Amino acid sequence: MKISITHLMQQKVVYKIELNKRQQKIIEIVKDNGPITGEQIADQLDLTRATLRPDLAILTMAGYLDARPRVGYFYTGKTGSQLLTEKIKKIKVAEFTSMPVVVQDSATVYEAICTMFLEDVGTLFIINKNGHLAGVVSRKDLLRASMGKQEINSIPINIIMTRMPNITYCFKEDFLLDIAHILIGKQIDGLPVVKHSQNETGLEVVGRITKTNITKAFVELAHDEIL
Repeated sequence: MKISITHLMQQKVVYKIELNKRQQKIIEIVKDNGPITGEQIADQLDLTRATLRPDLAILTMAGYLDARPRVGYFYTGKTGSQLLTEKIKKIKVAEFTSMPVVVQDSATVYEAICTMFLEDVGTLFIINKNGHLAGVVSRKDLLRASMGKQEINSIPINIIMTRMPNITYCFKEDFLLDIAHILIGKQIDGLPVVKHSQNETGLEVVGRITKTNITKAFVELAHDEIL
């Protein structure tokens, strides 16, 4: 397998890794004899430890094997679907956060519509003069406002926005799978990713997480097929 182990560990690049016959044989040896040292595995395959090192590194990174100092390698006993599930559950919001699109609460509905169109987003986050999250506006909110008889050039966006504390938001440290459940349950397109302001008086918008972001995460997982 012509893949640099150092490059594989350091770069966030998508690879499709298929186990070769030798790697499959290593798994069987470890299953039957683990914990077992790398030298002992090499002896059973009639290979040198150096020759075996890349295979052991790949199998360990992929989750098939685990290793303990002065103990050796042992089989994790996990199926491919279990390994994939564990990987999904560990993904944090920070890994797939997009840049937020924000509008001042002094803007008009017309200005918000123009911003949404130009930025090609489904949700706008409204901030106050302190830069803190004050509201959220969706496509449906803007469509509803534009269908009325009022002049949208004169309607303040803060009239139609969803306000705190009715805004659902998340933090970079949250798990992406949990946010996916929230988006599905609440039937919304996206959430603001926030952090507490320095003086703890409000929430600063630092990103957005949407159904598109989550779709991207699962597509990458599908291509990063190491099972």
